Amino acid sequence: MCLSTNMNRLSVILFGCMVIQGVTGCSAKMDSIKNEINRAESLNELEHKIPASLPETKAIKAEVSALPTKAAKQVVKGIYVSAWSAVGNKFEQLLTLVDQTDLNAMVIDVKNDSGQVTYASTVPAVNEIGANSNVIIQDLKAKLQRLKEKKIYSIGRVVVFKDPYLSKQKSNYAMQSLAGAVWKDNKGIAWVDPYKEAVWDYNIQIAKEAAQLGFDEIQFDYVRFPENGKQVDREVQFDNPNKLTKAQVIEAFLQRAKEQVGQQAYLSADVFGLTTSSENDMGIGQEWAGISKQVNYISPMLYPSHYSNGMYGVKNPDLQPYAIVSKAISDANGKNLRLKQVSSEVAEIRPWYQDFTATWVKPHKTYRAADVNEQIKAAKEQGVEQFLLWNSNSNYSYR
Repeated sequence: MCLSTNMNRLSVILFGCMVIQGVTGCSAKMDSIKNEINRAESLNELEHKIPASLPETKAIKAEVSALPTKAAKQVVKGIYVSAWSAVGNKFEQLLTLVDQTDLNAMVIDVKNDSGQVTYASTVPAVNEIGANSNVIIQDLKAKLQRLKEKKIYSIGRVVVFKDPYLSKQKSNYAMQSLAGAVWKDNKGIAWVDPYKEAVWDYNIQIAKEAAQLGFDEIQFDYVRFPENGKQVDREVQFDNPNKLTKAQVIEAFLQRAKEQVGQQAYLSADVFGLTTSSENDMGIGQEWAGISKQVNYISPMLYPSHYSNGMYGVKNPDLQPYAIVSKAISDANGKNLRLKQVSSEVAEIRPWYQDFTATWVKPHKTYRAADVNEQIKAAKEQGVEQFLLWNSNSNYSYR
């Protein structure tokens, strides 16, 4: 569907934004299992109202029964597992870590930061550009089945708009500079244009396949525009004929993902830590309330090392993990409380915590289990028990 024909749906989003203007909250989620039941019931009614041959009726029933069944909701305590850490001895070590602690979930790369799909995808668009030409996880479906048998909740991570591979293979999808060349950020990385609906559909097809393979949840990361928004706006010509805001486009993408994947798996979105406190989208399109309405879980990245000196009145944030998380969660809870007053769809808060040492920060501390537990404690005291731990190499101090 082209963007222009999708305006009716986007107008609903715009109206919703006006209703909650000034409200910075968000957080809860909606149970779309009910939608699954409603669909099955409507199909049964259809059989009685419209003549159909027996094979056709059986086909309809088979389609319904073939849909993946959502896992029961639970208090998720998970770790990030890179694609390379999802194979071999490293994966066995991580399984042991989960077995020996209160951890019960894994976030596994499905489409990573380079734009590579990590498994043998059958999505036509993925095969067309060779995004799955470097398969890392050879036995993904079997691996997910093993996690289910061990009662480990599986989350498939899909990096969305930071995609140097797709930008190279289809430069017309990439963000374009004013001179008409592929734009790159300060690190030399190309991003795809979030305004292009073909990019939405490409990522949603991957998410849908991951859900069908058995992931309990799909997590969208880099579901945003590049940082340094004002600089980006000066340098990039976006494909935005309808003059939509960045926040409207991010929400519209997530809404489409919910429509196409939300009945097969839960959905979550990673957001900047400051979204818990900011009154705007920070120039990257991440507006808490809009995102919260479209996903089941919202995951602010509350890494103390990523906060500037003096933020929340905290000197040297990397040295004070409890203080940073405590204030961030307090603000997030406040947003949720206000949002619940005007919306029935609010994502649950499930933050990311730091389990890595930020050697580039001066001063910094070496993060160990005690520092991780300080972050967990700060949020738990305010009623937020779910969490995810980040270490890019999947090496965890948590015990």
